[in-house]
Amino acid sequence: MAYIFPDPVVRRARLPGFLSVIFNSDLPAGACFMTAQGEAATTWRAPGRGHLSFREMLQQAWPWIATSRTALARALIVSAASDANHPKGPHWYLHIAGCAPQAQGKGFGGAAIRAGLARSDAAGIAAYLETANEANLPVYSALGFRVTHDWTVGSGLRCWSMLRNARTSSALTT
Repeated sequence: MAYIFPDPVVRRARLPGFLSVIFNSDLPAGACFMTAQGEAATTWRAPGRGHLSFREMLQQAWPWIATSRTALARALIVSAASDANHPKGPHWYLHIAGCAPQAQGKGFGGAAIRAGLARSDAAGIAAYLETANEANLPVYSALGFRVTHDWTVGSGLRCWSMLRNARTSSALTT
């Protein structure tokens, strides 16, 4: 998000609307999970729905323009790079994972992610995410994700693609 909204004041002002547009897009295309008191939340896009369709793009054009404003070009660059790096096979896409700063390090983010992983495991389908924060790699690794490759956006935003194969019931008990 810092790449899309480099100015922290602008980012703080625009992020609620920006994330609302993502939530409103991801919910009908997959699932959203939140901890009981809203400490952490995740949005997931279902297999085959990892990318916005042309129709979805048209329907959401005005909300994206209204929330992104001058950052729209950077948001579209990030989105295109993300789309180009998705795995080819079926997967649940962990699009957004967020945790309130005061709740970080207390297990809330992991709980919100595990709720989505339970769904992908039950369906026998892999889970995929990308992160631009290297400090997140051990967190996601602890949840079973592995780095498949890294890539850059624009002139230097480094991102990592991570995949987690579905776990069967017997693998979950061992």
